[in-house]
Amino acid sequence: MDRTKVRNLVLVLGDQLDPDGTAFDGFDPDRDAVLISESKEEASYVPQHRMRLVLFFSAMRHLRDALEKRGYRVFYGALDDRANRGTLAGELKRRVKASRPERVIVTEPGDFRVLDDLKAAAKRLEVKLDVRTDGHFLDSVADFALYAEDRKQLRLENYYRRLRKRHDILMKGEKPVGGRWNFDADNRERLPDSNSAPKPKRFEPDQTTREVIKLVESQFPDGPGDPRKFDYPVTPAQARRALDDFIAKRLPDFGRYQDAMASGQPFLYHSLLSSSLNLHLLDPRDAIEAALAAYADDKAPINAVEGFVRQVLGWREFVRGVYWWKMPDYADLNALDADLPMPALMWDADTEMNCVRQSVAQLVEHAYAHHIQRLMVLGLFAMLLGVRPYDVHRWHLSMYIDAVDWVSLPNVVGMSQYGDGGIIGSKPYCASGNYINRMSDYCKDCRFDPSQATGDKACPITTLYWDFLSRNRNRLKGNRRMGFQFKNLDRKSAGERRAIKRRADRLKSHLTAKTYL
Repeated sequence: MDRTKVRNLVLVLGDQLDPDGTAFDGFDPDRDAVLISESKEEASYVPQHRMRLVLFFSAMRHLRDALEKRGYRVFYGALDDRANRGTLAGELKRRVKASRPERVIVTEPGDFRVLDDLKAAAKRLEVKLDVRTDGHFLDSVADFALYAEDRKQLRLENYYRRLRKRHDILMKGEKPVGGRWNFDADNRERLPDSNSAPKPKRFEPDQTTREVIKLVESQFPDGPGDPRKFDYPVTPAQARRALDDFIAKRLPDFGRYQDAMASGQPFLYHSLLSSSLNLHLLDPRDAIEAALAAYADDKAPINAVEGFVRQVLGWREFVRGVYWWKMPDYADLNALDADLPMPALMWDADTEMNCVRQSVAQLVEHAYAHHIQRLMVLGLFAMLLGVRPYDVHRWHLSMYIDAVDWVSLPNVVGMSQYGDGGIIGSKPYCASGNYINRMSDYCKDCRFDPSQATGDKACPITTLYWDFLSRNRNRLKGNRRMGFQFKNLDRKSAGERRAIKRRADRLKSHLTAKTYL
């Protein structure tokens, strides 16, 4: 028997790390093999946070070890292996030539570019490519497309209700548990000064992770972040312990404080499960069921549980559906004609704006910022400044530990930058520094005044907010949800608006003088 030849070659990508995923359906250890490869191209096509690299490579190596314990044959391409071709297509070619499989099997990638590359590579190699539905989602790409095509306008709330009904989640017959579909109005409290959230569970690196840390230090010496501070889950067992820790310690107060921001508390009551979910170390069904069990046992209130379920069942499924429905054209959308580069301060936190400095500093430290920091500080700043949406997306992929193309692109281009012109959200999420002051303690230690738009103490966020409204008025004047903001703009005199524009122009020039990409 020719031991080099295999029947099926299962290609496992870095964000498909479930040993029981659909790619393994029908796997025969005697006839099939697995290919996992650390790709230099994937690790460097944007400059990446080194904690993010440690997460992917360590989780991939732990999966390799788990599969080998099952008796599976695994072809593993380590980054520093001289035989490694450095690209997914190159590694696929090397292994296909050596093992001559009848077909290559892969779970739906999380990146349109990767899927395109794999299809092209398989065609060149004249091998069948079997792309299987990703079982880690509760809705399929095909079903979402059918749903979306029938609607003039997509809105998360309607889609979320549809999935709640379909999967009987937080339902009492045909009615929502608690009498409301959405408890978001109860989840906007500012964190009291005396409140200190329990720290999330951390995971001490084992030998495999320590080897990866050394590899990343050696291969990517100039990347953002310190890989030696890595402490995220890298196996399904660790991801489950992280889920249990969140449910027990932070879920009860997650709802009321989910929009809050506080200096020195980067995690607050958030779950920190997105990286485990997005790499398929944790099944979203398990996360939802754990939250529902906490509610059933009176260990967490309905506003916290519904808020968490909406993130996992609603938003996560929704943005993935939009991504595959609208790609590849979605990546190029720029409805507001934003044309500035991303400032270097978004990588190094070198700024006097305390809200941005705090958020970027913790991003450098932990490769993490929670959803309000992402949307209403960092995303808000980039949109008001006028940064090209795809540049914001590239930065997002660089810096966030949980970033995968399918989740990053719609969240950035659609949600935070309004580059899609309203596919994801009904209006731009634009606000002045007063919003940040209301939801955080950042402004009290900042030299800028969030209520001022001009003058030396004027908050750049506030200045850029009024400038954003002025320069986008013709584009947005038909949006009914923007009416109140434009009425407030009209209350400013022509002289005030000119002064705001002058200061905004100086800010744009100064802030974008130094860039990273």
